[in-house]
Amino acid sequence: MIGFMQGRLSPPVGGRIQAFPADHWREEFALAERHGFSLMEWTLDHDGLDDNPFMTPTGQAEIRDLQRRHGVAVRSLTADSFMQAPFFKAEGAAADDRLGELRRVVDAAAELDLRYVVIPLVDSGRIENPLQAARLREGLDRLVGPLGSEGPKLIFEFDLPPAELARFIAEYPPERFGINYDIGNSASLGHDPRAEIAAYAGRIDNVHVKDRLLGGTTVPLGQGAADLPLVLRLLRGAGYGGDFIVQAARAVDGDHAGALCRYRDRVRAWLGGTD
Repeated sequence: MIGFMQGRLSPPVGGRIQAFPADHWREEFALAERHGFSLMEWTLDHDGLDDNPFMTPTGQAEIRDLQRRHGVAVRSLTADSFMQAPFFKAEGAAADDRLGELRRVVDAAAELDLRYVVIPLVDSGRIENPLQAARLREGLDRLVGPLGSEGPKLIFEFDLPPAELARFIAEYPPERFGINYDIGNSASLGHDPRAEIAAYAGRIDNVHVKDRLLGGTTVPLGQGAADLPLVLRLLRGAGYGGDFIVQAARAVDGDHAGALCRYRDRVRAWLGGTD
């Protein structure tokens, strides 16, 4: 199914491409219904994390009601909060506090019956050395151990080359961990999508659809380095049947809904006219 990243139907927050739309999150459900979207991916920032409606019983009840009223499902969330404050880059009590934050996010996702929590291991959340990799694995083992087979799957977003990423994810059990494939990020890094899909297609659970310049920023779909028709064809050819979350560039004219609908329609055409 083709969905959208929360906030893409609202004005940018503080000039950022992506942030939780605190003043507009309720309206986005109605706007999504009006424009023919039935799937939204939630986003969480570290700043104000515990006040996000996703994290509170009252907010969760309202989210459930909005989903029912407008026919807009929330099946995944991107935990930018983790990227902004990764526990494996902290020490002692600070590391425990950050891991506790991630645990609360996962618990909230389970309460709302989400399938996936996206863990961005990019930018400030990038693994920089073997010690950080070991701390990440140790912390996540502590996190998912009590969950067993219950709760949402944790899916990583990476900036690693294909072979290195395939080796990394092979160390994590597939029933609890997977990959969020970001088309624009891979294009910006110059990765070959043929090599990526061949290396780890079976571990991809969610796809972010965006375009970026080679070594540069996010741009409208079709204006960057991503060969989007090729990538979508490769994914479908490899048997990918999950969601496609539009996370493309913001509208410069303020017509956020119009831009998102145009992006959605282009993705639909590239997929052969199906969602």
